[in-house]
Amino acid sequence: MNPPPTADAATASASAPAAPSVGGSAIDVGAERARTAGSTLTSHFNAAGAALPTHAVVAAVVDHLRLEEQKGGYEAAAERRADLDAVYASAADLVGAATAEIALFDSASTGLRILLDALRPSTGQRIIASSSTYVSHALHLMSLARERGIDLVIAPYDEHRRVDVPALEALLSDGVPSIVTVAHVPTSSGLVEPAAQIGAVVQRYGGTYILDATQSVGHLAVDVREIGCDVLVTTGRKFLRAPRGTGFAYVRDTLLERLLPIAPDVRGAHWTSSAHWELVPSARRYETWEGPLAARLGLGVALDEAAARGIPETEEWLVETGARLRTALTEIDGVTVADPTGSASALVTFVIDGVAAADAVVQLARRGVRVVSVPATHGQWDLGDRGVPAVVRASAHVYNDDSDIAALVDGVAAIATGILR
Repeated sequence: MNPPPTADAATASASAPAAPSVGGSAIDVGAERARTAGSTLTSHFNAAGAALPTHAVVAAVVDHLRLEEQKGGYEAAAERRADLDAVYASAADLVGAATAEIALFDSASTGLRILLDALRPSTGQRIIASSSTYVSHALHLMSLARERGIDLVIAPYDEHRRVDVPALEALLSDGVPSIVTVAHVPTSSGLVEPAAQIGAVVQRYGGTYILDATQSVGHLAVDVREIGCDVLVTTGRKFLRAPRGTGFAYVRDTLLERLLPIAPDVRGAHWTSSAHWELVPSARRYETWEGPLAARLGLGVALDEAAARGIPETEEWLVETGARLRTALTEIDGVTVADPTGSASALVTFVIDGVAAADAVVQLARRGVRVVSVPATHGQWDLGDRGVPAVVRASAHVYNDDSDIAALVDGVAAIATGILR
């Protein structure tokens, strides 16, 4: 259970705005909490980092580890082969892809690195990256630009920091071969990029479109056909509520033949003679033989649970909860919501006057509220460009109830009034 507030904190709570209600949704929050052990221990607002898994997800992982303990790793894998293969189908169904277009990775960053390298960008090409790009991907892009002489351009953005689609079209119209890479939802704010509009423009000018959907799959409705991306990557541990060390990618089937892995592995290639090999005719050509099979089985359960819960219903609930949190935080003196205007997601970022973001995280943790700080070093093209050294980020999921929201709002109010400093 969450620790009781102190007398001073209770005073701050009395002056804080009323916490928004999460009732009336198609999501059964009580049922989600009942199957999520961690939801009763803290008010967990870090789904954008690593969400709380369900009992069933954890059981899938533990059960397979027990099977390996009893029978051995290869034997356990053979016994669960059908279930492991089903993970690809579940991932494909969730994002509107074909099973052969899905590859499994240990993280979105690994998938991005392998697939971008497979495109073999070179001098004369251009990479256009959204200002919302995550640090690990940005570092890779900058390294490619430095080592290969590629022109790296930050995509133009509008007054709300979303990619400016007309300006992007004007940029692409010069005919320079371009790879456009966009973070659907960044790590540093609640912004949602106009992914489908970007896809239409990139297709029109023959570019290659990579969508980093790390923060959006399991959070928002994502359909690769509607968006028009050539490559999509995501992780399991965030809004999908899967184990750490899991992720997957989509690669458009028409791109497979020219998107060749730089370092083929026995998982995705057959060594046919002393100097020749053949790649498998699916996105599994980008995988490696070794992988966390127990965690992948947990990913499969999480994917199926997300689909059963309903992605439209989940999106509606999460976007509404994010909006209510922004409203409540805005009403606290000394607190500024840092999300761009019109942000429509469950990620909420804010700053507290005179309090470092990392210190606020510690103070909230003492009250049983789990949030994180995001420094500008994780998003220099966003936070750094805005002159914001760091933000506190709260990210809700379907297991957060009214008491969680009250704990967060009251805790922030107590910090802002100086009671918890």
